[in-house]
Amino acid sequence: MLLQRRRARAGARARRTGEHTVDWADGRLPVFAGGRLLRKAFPEHWSFLLGEIALYSFVVLLLTGVWLTLFFKPSMTEVVYDGSYEALLGVSMSEAYRSTVDISFDVRGGLLIRQVHHWAALVFLSAIGVHLLRIFFTGAFRRPREVNWLIGVTLFVLALAEGFAGYSLPDDLLSGTGLRIAQGIMLSIPVVGTYVSMFVFGGEYPGEEIVPRLYSVHILLLPALLVALVTLHLILVFHLKHTQWAGRGRTNRNAVGKPMFPQFMTNSTGLFFMVFGVLTVLAAVAEINPIWTYGPYRPDVVSTGSQPDWYVGFLEGSLRLMPPFETAVAGHTLIWNVLVPAVLLPGALFAVLYAYPFFERWVTGDHEEHHLCDRPRDKPARTGLGVAAIVFYGVLLLAGGNDILAHTFHVSLNLLTWIFRVSLVLAPPLALVVTKRVCLALREHDRERLTEGEETGEVHQTLAGGYTEARGPLDPEERYVLWTSRQPEPLAPSSKEGDAPHVGRLRATLSEWYYGDGVDVEQTEPEPGSVPEAAEAAERDAYSGEPER
Repeated sequence: MLLQRRRARAGARARRTGEHTVDWADGRLPVFAGGRLLRKAFPEHWSFLLGEIALYSFVVLLLTGVWLTLFFKPSMTEVVYDGSYEALLGVSMSEAYRSTVDISFDVRGGLLIRQVHHWAALVFLSAIGVHLLRIFFTGAFRRPREVNWLIGVTLFVLALAEGFAGYSLPDDLLSGTGLRIAQGIMLSIPVVGTYVSMFVFGGEYPGEEIVPRLYSVHILLLPALLVALVTLHLILVFHLKHTQWAGRGRTNRNAVGKPMFPQFMTNSTGLFFMVFGVLTVLAAVAEINPIWTYGPYRPDVVSTGSQPDWYVGFLEGSLRLMPPFETAVAGHTLIWNVLVPAVLLPGALFAVLYAYPFFERWVTGDHEEHHLCDRPRDKPARTGLGVAAIVFYGVLLLAGGNDILAHTFHVSLNLLTWIFRVSLVLAPPLALVVTKRVCLALREHDRERLTEGEETGEVHQTLAGGYTEARGPLDPEERYVLWTSRQPEPLAPSSKEGDAPHVGRLRATLSEWYYGDGVDVEQTEPEPGSVPEAAEAAERDAYSGEPER
């Protein structure tokens, strides 16, 4: 009995101490708010993992990058190589190149970490790009997520700059060729191009300051901006709640899925280790950026078959496809064949990305909040524009390797260049038209399935000697999705006071193009349990986060 009373008193003291500690912490930190945050619901779908793959690739980049900074020497001081790689013995090179070769051959595990870092950079940019495509095609950029879309596009731009800076640091022949192209792009800028080049390179090309400056930008400025924007992006995801696919029990007022703790955190941690493992396997079995075979950079040497990493391949392709045009104005020469493809075109592409959410809202007149993802087929115009942009980018990417393609397939380089030039003009509009027609056909097929049922593959003979195809009922979940996918009506010409008539007509014309030829589902009598009113009952069958206020 005495022992039990002592245990009870000790337990009471422990509870009082714990309560006092929690109250003290909650008065200074968001303890209870954080506890509610741990129950936040995250929808389940494979497409939502793309952003997590980008995040975890970025974590791997930071970890391996910190390790590499311990051994890399960002200096262009010329030295003579006397290390363990015999093919380069006695060759003059910069300290940056020498330290990179030493990391690869003389530091234990150095080559593995270097290649993990490079593969992580490629996966990071790829995941961001595909994640942006997922957001675009599903309409997840609409209100209230316009700011998060702008942050995502900015992250992609900064990741491009970060990748190019890191790619250029080893000062090998391939990266030096890329820097030479970058300097030519700077010189093409009217009036200020020469000053920009002198400032970046610290004098005449190649200068002595470019590697130290790129190093500072690569390990300090750009990573800090990326970390800040990633943090802000995640905060907005939590604040605005996650988008989800339409279905029974999923509405604009809730988020149905796994709670953050422990299910989502467990799955997400497992995904992190999977990403880290795949990147490590890639680094171990797939050689990438073997700078020792390229040799150190020399301004008078250019390697044949030089190919940049994929994320700047479109820039290389645009430079190769642009015809040679120059204009002399007041004693100044404007080099259009560099300025247009390397400065104006990328600027225009990213300007379109930044502006698209606001353009679509203006065209469609949609100012509502959206927390449910669109099926791409339900928005034919938007899907067609996205596919056209992908085709445009793909043509430029292929054109960036036109010399390799011509050599591999024994095709005339000039002929291949003209094929890409014609394709760049004709292929995107053709892709837009075909994609829009396919989406409309899929919508027509959905309407047929909703009104007539699902095909069973069974054929029956009628009494009159004919044949009919048997159809069965749709799955209730799929029927609900089809029933709730409605197409909005096109806008009428604006009659608001102060609106310019031609602007109103343009808006109405674009809205008609967006929605005018849409295929809507029939207003048939739905099956019991599949109508939107059944959503509230279905919500009780799945974990749902805190409703939106």
